[in-house]
Amino acid sequence: MKHTTIAVDIAKSVFEIAVSTYLGRVDECQRLSRSSFVKFFALREPATVVMEACGSAPHWGRKLRQLGHTVVLLPPQYVRPYVRRNKTDRTDAKALLEAYRNAEIEPVPIKSVEQQQVAALHRLRSGWLATRTARLNSLRGILRELGWFIPWARARWYRRCTLSWRTPTRGFPRRCVPRSSKRARRSVSSRHACAPWNFSSKRSPSRCRRFGV
Repeated sequence: MKHTTIAVDIAKSVFEIAVSTYLGRVDECQRLSRSSFVKFFALREPATVVMEACGSAPHWGRKLRQLGHTVVLLPPQYVRPYVRRNKTDRTDAKALLEAYRNAEIEPVPIKSVEQQQVAALHRLRSGWLATRTARLNSLRGILRELGWFIPWARARWYRRCTLSWRTPTRGFPRRCVPRSSKRARRSVSSRHACAPWNFSSKRSPSRCRRFGV
């Protein structure tokens, strides 16, 4: 049966397209820019578009669905064994056609915009946690060199330790010790003295109570 299958190798600026009308045969290969990508599919009859489930694939999948095409996203790890010879954009597009013929490969569902937003939030949070863990481990290594052996603990424990380091200790750098409470109160009072609302040299009691001075 004659049915058009279009394999798309997604890239940042140039898209490689392989068109197959009959199974096992590639009839057409094109390289399209980002501006002409949607125009190419808008002028074609509805077909099955096969892409790898990688970055920006859900976005293009939703776009092509609006144009009436059937979009199939395949897992990249299952498409890689079908790449022949050197890995190029054209061989990747042909590998997508071959992988689509394998009925054992389950396609990946296309995510909605809301699902992508939730996934992006989880990705940002996991990256922030990895950065925080790396900094805490660096702090433990620095303190270990100075003779402070800190076991593994949560970030909340490190906050309590920094609040308790009020006075310089033997073997601990003076620059790393937080300021004492007296110096902190003195700096707060100096900031209030230079604040924009303190336009007169004489402070009124109500103004002092308002700003906590």
